[in-house]
Amino acid sequence: MSILESKRIVLKVGSALIAPDNQGCRSHHLLGIAQFIVHCRQRGQQVVLVSSGSVAAGRHWFSGKPASVALKKAMAATGQTDMMALWDKLFDFPSAQILLTHADLCQRERYMSIMETIESLLEHDILPIVNENDTVASKELMVGDNDNLAAMIAAASAADSLIICTDVDGLFNKNPSIHADAVRLETVNQINADIHAMAGDAVSDTGTGGMRTKLEAAVKATAQGIDTYIINGFNQESFMQLLDGNNPGTHFVANRARSSSAVLWMKHTAKAKGEVLIAEADDSVNGEQDITLDSVVAVEGDFAVGDTILVRNVNGTKMAKAKSNYSSCLLNYVLTQGSVRQPTSTDEQPLSIISKDNVAML
Repeated sequence: MSILESKRIVLKVGSALIAPDNQGCRSHHLLGIAQFIVHCRQRGQQVVLVSSGSVAAGRHWFSGKPASVALKKAMAATGQTDMMALWDKLFDFPSAQILLTHADLCQRERYMSIMETIESLLEHDILPIVNENDTVASKELMVGDNDNLAAMIAAASAADSLIICTDVDGLFNKNPSIHADAVRLETVNQINADIHAMAGDAVSDTGTGGMRTKLEAAVKATAQGIDTYIINGFNQESFMQLLDGNNPGTHFVANRARSSSAVLWMKHTAKAKGEVLIAEADDSVNGEQDITLDSVVAVEGDFAVGDTILVRNVNGTKMAKAKSNYSSCLLNYVLTQGSVRQPTSTDEQPLSIISKDNVAML
């Protein structure tokens, strides 16, 4: 699928494009991006903008380097206003600010509310501009980078395509700043270990993400049927090529055989509240049958009925994320007291702690 075929696009713009050199907001790199959004809307395509940059935009108002998390939050509070004002100047149509924490995304009721809000904004031709709420987010509530946030928003908004802007022309087989013979991958059909190895650990001087987080975002998005592009946002030609139906960066092809939205949300967005450990050789965790109490060796953490939990084997290997049918308190009691009535006939089934329809294999 090319961008021209997309009905709904999520576009992620990083801090380095918003506030180069941490010297406040600048429109220089954003003009081409704004024109791209305008052209998409003129074609009848809907756009959701995920914009980093609040901390970088506000940093120049504070003397010296940030000495604390509290100071960074103050920078975000100051810079968020400047950033939204800049975007507003670039468009002749209304925009709306949506500030989120991971808690908003991993709580199912709030997640559904976000979906409804974005849908209502798009129906009224208002541009949603999403950013992590750095001012209030604690370490436990942070997504941490807007690449992964963009993938979550792409899923929540039922987008066809996700475009992630960076400072290189896509994913290369080796670091292009070091190796002159580095080759850009135009199309990636499957993100495997070899692809991950190409990402390295580079991080922008301005932002919090590197190619690694962009690959993580591509994994999340493509699993949910969303074509993902990593392009050079500093090169205005990138956006012209997209509008011509060409691929200026790396295209990660969407997985068309996708699971239900609830299972994908659980796998890629929800945070596990606890864990159940199963025997190493237990092959019942396969996503095709219920996980029963017979498989459980131990229960860790504190979770309630309906919470998302992690399923591991006793060696620590992550096997699945799932929705628990029982609380940790009850499961621990059952395991320690051995008080569950055993089946008295072949027609009775062992206690199902996780239903197969609520399992997301990892």
